Amino acid sequence: MNKQKLLAALFCLMPLAASAAGPAIVRHKIPGSDFPIAQAVTLPAGTAISFVSGQVPPLVDKSADPNSLAAFGDTKTQTEGVLKKIAEILKGMGLSMGDVVKMQVFLVGDPAKNGKADVAGFMQGYTQFFGGAQPNLPARAVIQVAALSNPGWLVEIEVVAAKK
Repeated sequence: MNKQKLLAALFCLMPLAASAAGPAIVRHKIPGSDFPIAQAVTLPAGTAISFVSGQVPPLVDKSADPNSLAAFGDTKTQTEGVLKKIAEILKGMGLSMGDVVKMQVFLVGDPAKNGKADVAGFMQGYTQFFGGAQPNLPARAVIQVAALSNPGWLVEIEVVAAKK
């Protein structure tokens, strides 16, 4: 094939290469807010989507009763532990926390907070992973539940990650 035909063939393939990249994942900010979640996230066609099952906190005190809050820590500690586990799972899949597009958080009421979910403690842990150095914010829901399957757990988080 001569040089002119080769250039013509490459020129014809350029639109295909550009369309393969396609539009990016779009994270819609909450208008007028700096709260560290997205109002919505749009995934274009061709995006790979991964669902990570609900993760619960790791033991922080192995000498404590494994069915107690002392074994797992407060809401902030549990949130940090759960998000670290999720980060490791994602890393093993070739993804990162920046690829999280949806998060569902289940919080149990903290006895030290009169049975109310410690949302402030959760946010202290959450903002270590989202909204600071890592600006890709997920759409998110935080729900207070009556209990999780271990009485020492205050936090369970599931995520959906996506990569173009």
